[in-house]
Amino acid sequence: MGKSVERLETSEVAAQIFDGATIALTGSGIFLEADELFAALETSFLTTGHPRDLTIIHALGIGDGHRSGMSRFAHEGMTRRVIGGHWSWSPEMQRLAKDNLIEAYSFPAGVISTLMREVGAKRPGVITRVGLRTFADPRLDGGRCNDAARDVLVEVVSYENREFLRYKPIKIDFALIRATESDSRGNLTLHREPADLDCHAVALAAHNCGGRVFAQVESMRERRALHARLVRVPGVIVDAVVVVPDSRKTYLPGYEPRISGEAPLGNGEAESPLDMPTGIRKIIAERALAELGDARSVNFGFGIPGGIPALAAAAGRANYWGTVEQGIHNGEMLDGPMFGSARDPDAIISSNDQFDFYSGGGIDVAFLGMGEMDAAGNVNVSKIGGRLVGPGGFVDITQTARKVVFCGTFETKGLEVEVNADGALAIVGAGDVPKLVQKVEHVTFSGAQALEDGQQVIYVTERAVFRLGADAVELVEVARGVDLEQDVLARMAFRPAIRLKHVAD
Repeated sequence: MGKSVERLETSEVAAQIFDGATIALTGSGIFLEADELFAALETSFLTTGHPRDLTIIHALGIGDGHRSGMSRFAHEGMTRRVIGGHWSWSPEMQRLAKDNLIEAYSFPAGVISTLMREVGAKRPGVITRVGLRTFADPRLDGGRCNDAARDVLVEVVSYENREFLRYKPIKIDFALIRATESDSRGNLTLHREPADLDCHAVALAAHNCGGRVFAQVESMRERRALHARLVRVPGVIVDAVVVVPDSRKTYLPGYEPRISGEAPLGNGEAESPLDMPTGIRKIIAERALAELGDARSVNFGFGIPGGIPALAAAAGRANYWGTVEQGIHNGEMLDGPMFGSARDPDAIISSNDQFDFYSGGGIDVAFLGMGEMDAAGNVNVSKIGGRLVGPGGFVDITQTARKVVFCGTFETKGLEVEVNADGALAIVGAGDVPKLVQKVEHVTFSGAQALEDGQQVIYVTERAVFRLGADAVELVEVARGVDLEQDVLARMAFRPAIRLKHVAD
């Protein structure tokens, strides 16, 4: 009936990673972060100089923003190349990218997760329209995010007179994953984790490339002790496990079964109240909520959009189906460092399945953040001030949703506003850094592609609302109390078409 899975110590895993290896990781923040394995590789490099010249691939940002996750690999010489969907959880890796000490690539998170599955299935990479006319398109940057990144990893192809991008397959030597439990044959469950992410796809890619799969688990049980329905990664593709009891699962103390879905709400039990947004975040979120309409399928992104669900619930308008790219459906969506999880979710599926839902047009309306916006209706959230952030699931979501509502402040760094007693908006202090620019630094969302695809696009700030028109970005609304010329037009780098319907109440 098959042999038992090998059980190793973290140092034994590190010893097997050879110089120049390509390693695929899974994780989102500290969710499913195999940090004990990462730390072992870091210790080995710092003490012996090996492994070195690694290529690291990950779809979502991994780490706590300080020492864990991708920061374990952020040493000059240890890592040669990173292909990451999101970078901001490791400031030190961002620094290496900015200083051209590594080859920095970034692709949409859904593309990377799907690429792992396609690599495992020995198909010719990912062929998709996701990323067209964005920084991932080789006619712009091809996912190359610094001067050190020179290789062509994506190409434009055509089928039936339609353009697509082909993200090329990559041979994976090792997968480092995290799970809750393993049985003696290596079958892995994720039943105490907040999400499944792309755990199976990452393991499949390494195994079917002839590589090795190492799993950090919290505990082991005897064979057949685990319910077959709970197994997310079958033991046939797992080479060894490392037992690390009491691995942290979230930023909350201890273990909360309502987040993993192990403890659903009982009859008559009330859901936890959502945290209401305040200040400028509330002003923008309240206006954005007006764009919800009767949408059935809704996605809320990180940051300002994360405050919209609480406002919708308070207004009795939370009759939509909410999802996030980590694979969560409904529930009390959590924000901040807990983004990507929920209390009492209806369902937790793999991020690969979630991205399939998105790329096929499953979202009616998506509410996303906005770093920069330009005269062509492009939006940048992936590279700000020369600092590589990466898009996460932003491109996968915004390029396929029927309607997209971008939410962001008009300017930043020092901006202060307040709502007067009569409900009028007052600009108390102007921001030093403009966000409505002539041309964005990085194209994370393409206005031209949105027009070609027939999407409805709205841009909501605290003082003005814009719409992507057929010929130009249109100014359609100005908040009451705001001076059109002084507070809006004079502080933009481009002149929009004026299509004011009314002054906001």
